Amino acid sequence: MLDLTYDTPKPKVIAGAKQDWELVIGMEVHAQVASRAKLFSGASTQFGAEPNSNVAFVDAAMPGMLPVINEFCVEQTVRTGLGLKADINLKSAFDRKNYFYPDLPQGYQISQLYHPIVGEGEILVDLEPGIARLVRIERIHMEQDAGKSIHDMDPNMSFVDLNRTGVCLMEIVSRPDIRGPEEAAAYVGKLRQILRYLGTCDGNMQNGNLRADVNVSICQPGAYEKFRETGDFSHLGTRCEIKNMNSMRFIQAAIEVEARRQIAIVEAGGAVVQETRLYDPDRNETRSMRSKEEAHDYRYFPDPDLLPLEIEQAWVDEIKASLPELPDEKKARFVTAFGLSEYDASVLTADVANAAYFEEAAQDRDGKLVANWVINELFGRLKKDDRDITDCPVTPAQLGGIVDLIASDAISGKIAKDLFEIVYTEGGDPAQIVEERGMKQVTDTGAIETAVDQIIADNPAQVEKAKQNPKLAGWFVGQVMKATGGKANPKAVNEIVAAKLGL
Repeated sequence: MLDLTYDTPKPKVIAGAKQDWELVIGMEVHAQVASRAKLFSGASTQFGAEPNSNVAFVDAAMPGMLPVINEFCVEQTVRTGLGLKADINLKSAFDRKNYFYPDLPQGYQISQLYHPIVGEGEILVDLEPGIARLVRIERIHMEQDAGKSIHDMDPNMSFVDLNRTGVCLMEIVSRPDIRGPEEAAAYVGKLRQILRYLGTCDGNMQNGNLRADVNVSICQPGAYEKFRETGDFSHLGTRCEIKNMNSMRFIQAAIEVEARRQIAIVEAGGAVVQETRLYDPDRNETRSMRSKEEAHDYRYFPDPDLLPLEIEQAWVDEIKASLPELPDEKKARFVTAFGLSEYDASVLTADVANAAYFEEAAQDRDGKLVANWVINELFGRLKKDDRDITDCPVTPAQLGGIVDLIASDAISGKIAKDLFEIVYTEGGDPAQIVEERGMKQVTDTGAIETAVDQIIADNPAQVEKAKQNPKLAGWFVGQVMKATGGKANPKAVNEIVAAKLGL
């Protein structure tokens, strides 16, 4: 595999009233494990079910009900860790995190504080060709999701839906390595891409299956480098956490407005208070939610109903052997195997289904030409129709057939676009359509010469102009293409026109 070389981006700098400030950002992403059953019960994880229809006795905290761990959720978490090049801990344990939530019937959340199942890893976050940020992963642990409180159905009462209660979440915690709003959004996007490739989370942010808590702080230029050298957080400013972000655009906006809030406080001589905040997109502001709890405020202790979790290295190795080719490796292979630019390879590998479509269409063909058609024509048309590749009416074989006709000079680029439209709307075999509808490109130089001679004879004044200004020869090319219904080989037309005019 080719190792693509990257430069590290410069940090985001915000000008305050008195001086410049830099941003320091860490992320805690909650990813719902793609599993049909919950972490400690057999209840369904189906989204959109009737309220409180996917609730087992243990989810509702009925007396005497004990949790039983879902092995598949463990496997999915291990798979995620391996995909992020992280250490897998063969021994881990569950803790109770005690706090009151109206939609958490137990009165505590089963999580992993002291002994998480996944240790340190990393994600390479692509920002633009040749520019990327390596973000360190601190840990990944499993925990239960809470339910959903509903406050807008009745003016006097709140309702609770426990369907999500007990669903397995992977909390993926990064180091404070992200240095700007755009990087933060790109980090979440890259993480979601990897999870989708792995099949461990669908990444659907609208359904709440991927949510981010964003920790934002500011520091003076140069202070972050001292922090990286020493590990001393005193070089950085006090951080505030923005909870439950489920939109890339809102993540960027929230970071920007929160950073400016902190800068204003510090430059006015105040001190930033560590707290949890919420982002209000309507007002474009963050507001205080609660003071930031430390771990001891939750009164963590080992869950007495669950034994420590021990897994075998052979099982981990088996999961590792089943990992698919991941985005970075696929992108590097597309660059080398198909001769693509890094940008085109990034576009094609952004989604696993898109990458599979391209690779099938490009098999034994000119990869650059296929990439151009997939990215510009196919993706453009799908976007216009609000469809994705899984709902594409043009198969990879059909698109490949169009490219074959172009490569063999059977059709021109203009005819190819007309042919693509026919295949997209009506279907059919491209070669057969070209044959039946008389769309083949005219390559007979004799026929092209006859058309050129006729147009030259009919337009003597234009001939004189073209001899004085060779750029006007394009007019003759256009007339020949018009006369032949766009079927003449453009290269042959250009050569014959130039020869006839003596250019």
